Amino acid sequence: MSIVLARIDNRLIHGQVLESWVPYVNANCIVVANDQAAGNGFQKLLMEAAVPRGIRVVIDTVERVADLLSSMELTDRKVLLLLANSQDALAIHRRGVGCGKLNLGNMHGGQGKQRVACTIALDPADVDNLRILEADGVRIVSQCIPSDREKDWKKLVQSLGA
Repeated sequence: MSIVLARIDNRLIHGQVLESWVPYVNANCIVVANDQAAGNGFQKLLMEAAVPRGIRVVIDTVERVADLLSSMELTDRKVLLLLANSQDALAIHRRGVGCGKLNLGNMHGGQGKQRVACTIALDPADVDNLRILEADGVRIVSQCIPSDREKDWKKLVQSLGA
């Protein structure tokens, strides 16, 4: 099994992922690791229905996805790993799922979050989670679509004084 892209995108499976990222990284498996999505049958059904035939889809809890990615079940797959937020990224990392690079794609705003890019809003917990991941050797970049240039996440948070 090879994780060809690990991406935080709170929209999870959607058109941009399917039309841009899947072909760009040549993924033949999409894995969503998010406890909330795993427990929402309707959301799972909609996401699974959007994925073209021939691409395997797994939508499950962070714990079960970590176990799956640590097993031999996906050895012949090129996995696009989708996470809803920085908490899920840190949780799956702590469960032993290694990825050398983490793509920040879309992180919606909300209470306590500050916008640092057109599609990324962070709060102090996000910044802490990303710092921990980076300290563990994960390279963190922002990139909406493949044709965009990667931006180092630290340049984004400079505006926060972080």
